[in-house]
Amino acid sequence: MKHVWGKAAGGLAGALALAVLAGCVGDPGQDGLSQPPVEVSRANGEAMFWAGSCASCHGSEGRLDSKAPRLGGGHAMPTGYGVFRAPNISPDPQHGMGNWTLAEFDRAMRQGVAPDGHSYYPAFPYPSYARMKPQDIADLYAYIMTLPPVSDDAEGNDLGLVTGQPMAARGWRALHPASGPAVTLDNPSPQVARGQYLVEGPGHCGSCHTPRGPLGGERAGRWLAGAEMLDGSGYAPNLTPHEDGLEGYSAEEIIETLHPTGSGLYSGMEAARINLSHLPQSDIEAIAAYLMALPPRRSAE
Repeated sequence: MKHVWGKAAGGLAGALALAVLAGCVGDPGQDGLSQPPVEVSRANGEAMFWAGSCASCHGSEGRLDSKAPRLGGGHAMPTGYGVFRAPNISPDPQHGMGNWTLAEFDRAMRQGVAPDGHSYYPAFPYPSYARMKPQDIADLYAYIMTLPPVSDDAEGNDLGLVTGQPMAARGWRALHPASGPAVTLDNPSPQVARGQYLVEGPGHCGSCHTPRGPLGGERAGRWLAGAEMLDGSGYAPNLTPHEDGLEGYSAEEIIETLHPTGSGLYSGMEAARINLSHLPQSDIEAIAAYLMALPPRRSAE
């Protein structure tokens, strides 16, 4: 549940104004899941939790325990649009989402709409989570509700004049409707299909590795071609099998790059590696297989 809009390009002020205007007529979203599947797997929910790197943004600073993460939020994400901060998503009924229903959680995850009807900024990568299966959403909800409640209010966003308008986030939703797969692969194997689901859905890898347009939407045809980090701290590399990216890498070498380095950092790609370490080896292999199956894309300029 991390990462934010890309950096602004020319005409940003006008584009944001258009988003605000679109928000005046944008669809507030449909209802979410009203009932969980007959069986709910908290173990699968935990896997989805780590695949989505939820603790990287929502974990309370200094109180992150992989056995029972404390999700008090507060992580700051500086961007060209202002500073976004992750909210408390612990099961606390007052400060977190302890009173949320499954339908409300599903609507937030896959449509970007809060229980009170306001739209979330895509700092919360719901465009990727929109690709998640209802079963996985229900399992994730069941797992989060078993975690410790945190009775703290996370600090709010600090946004620019236009970006901070109430209709801006709703306008962004109206201009960027949820789409299907990021890429179309011909007859992918079950392993590649699993990797595609993890990378494009819960893993939201495109949030860092795909270049953005003026409003922060992922650029069509540039999936995982590499992009500047949103806070200007570096560059998320090309993950396609292009000479600018992973061409020449073996599956084993890609898998190795997905393992934690032991640096002690819990930010950036190292945080992603730590989260991935909670997944079964078969999922890591599936991610590598998917990356190798992608169409090559030249690194973004």
